[in-house]
This record gives sequence, structure tokens and C-alpha cells, in this order.
Amino acid sequence: MVTLVSWSEQDFELLERCNTPEMTAYLGGPETPEKLRDRHRKYVDNAFTGQMFVILTAAGERAGSIGYWEHAEGDETVWETGWAILPEFQGRGLATEAVHEVAKVAAASGSHRTLHAYPGVANTASNALCRKAGFTALGERDFEYPKGHWMRCNDWSLDL
Repeated sequence: MVTLVSWSEQDFELLERCNTPEMTAYLGGPETPEKLRDRHRKYVDNAFTGQMFVILTAAGERAGSIGYWEHAEGDETVWETGWAILPEFQGRGLATEAVHEVAKVAAASGSHRTLHAYPGVANTASNALCRKAGFTALGERDFEYPKGHWMRCNDWSLDL
């Protein structure tokens, strides 16, 4: 069982721990310290439409992060989600539980009908997670993340 708690000042260390070559291999690599600080500030100030959370295990350990935010998809705006689970917590089903929890929060907002995830086509773990969490595969597409870095990804959609 996981609990999602709102991102706070004290969570910068978690962001740093997720900013490794291993953890960002499918996301264009680690961010610079300046970009990491800017992203942390954005999360703390909730300076976007959506929310970031820390994923806590049943024992209260910080296992990773997950969030949802608005994304323009063609002529529609949808919720997008993304997650990071620290290596020592991977393979325990925590990410699947966290996706279910964030989907509930996104659905409760009433703003958009679907939640999308865009893992790189080579990211077998995240694509398997999307299948396990009940997303529907819509096909491959090019996706820009981070800004200036294009990648081939799968577009997964979950009806809220």
C-alpha cells in the first residue's frame, strides 16, 4: 500500500536521488543542478496545473515521486502523468499503486477525461507498468522531453 503526500521543501533530496544516469536514461539524462532547483521550486509552489507527490511506502519510506499535469494532445487538453521509483523500491508494485492513486486525484479534479503516460518505446518497465495499471496503448509518437530533446514514445491513455 502506498500513500501520496504533496511535494514540499524537504523533498529536494528525493529529486536529487532520482537525477542519476540510471534513473534518467529514458528521459534525456540527468538535469543540471540549476534545472533541478527550478523544477523543485515549481513543484513546491505548485506552479502548474496539476500536482506532484512523494510516494510513501506502508512503512513511511520515501520510495519515489509521481504527479499529473496538463498536456495539450492535438486539439484536446489531457492530464499527463510521470513517475520515478528509486532503485531499491523497484519491482514491488509501488508504481502501479501510485498510478492508481494519482488517477483518482486527477479524476476528482473533474478537469479532463483521460490521463496519459508517454514512456519511451525502449523503456520496457514503464510500458509494462502502463499495461498493468489499465492504460490503453494508442500507438507510437514523437515526444519532446525535456525541452529540446525528442524521443520516440508510446502514448498510453487511461479513462478517468
